[in-house]
Amino acid sequence: MQTILVFLGSVRDSTPPRPARLGLRVAKACLHQLARPVVAPVLIDPLDIDLPRPFKPVFAYAADKAPAHLDALARQIAAADGYVMISPEYNHSMSPALADLLNHFGSSLFAYKPCSIVTYSAGQWGGTRAAVNMRSFLAELGCLPVSAMIHIPKAQEVFDPEGQPLPGVDGPQWAGYLERSFQQLFWWAEAAQRQRISSDMQTPAPFLRDPSQRNAP
Repeated sequence: MQTILVFLGSVRDSTPPRPARLGLRVAKACLHQLARPVVAPVLIDPLDIDLPRPFKPVFAYAADKAPAHLDALARQIAAADGYVMISPEYNHSMSPALADLLNHFGSSLFAYKPCSIVTYSAGQWGGTRAAVNMRSFLAELGCLPVSAMIHIPKAQEVFDPEGQPLPGVDGPQWAGYLERSFQQLFWWAEAAQRQRISSDMQTPAPFLRDPSQRNAP
């Protein structure tokens, strides 16, 4: 069984713009496409998560002092086999909501696992420029993006509020488009899972803890 966390990168829940929570439609479409007997997809919605203000990441708390709900999410991230990262585009970049949420957790939790990048928009570009920005951000977290990205332009004309194709939309074609990325995600998640539990990966190379570790000898 593979556990895939689907991170929704939006906290907007008002109109305008219309429809409200367009990203939730995309997230539900991804959940529908991911679901199968050997996969357990789970939605992570930042609207459901009370993040500390001012900003304080989980790893900055003293032992056992992090808020219980953030500690629980950290364990959920660490136990997952892969991720789907969903974002609209803000100034040619990923959404502040998604970056803010992910920055609360250390890269070691995401390490050696794959992710699919999914972007969307109400206009014609589908968030493609945000996706380019997301590749470097997610790679630094340690969850390496698969090559097949998903871009959904005019998402309000593609999916209804439950993530189902709207009338007149070619549902099988959209399902095949999403499946291309998710098949890569499943393949890499299984391969990474096997490698993580193999004898020579019990102590994998650590992720950076000190900026000086970036320096060449």
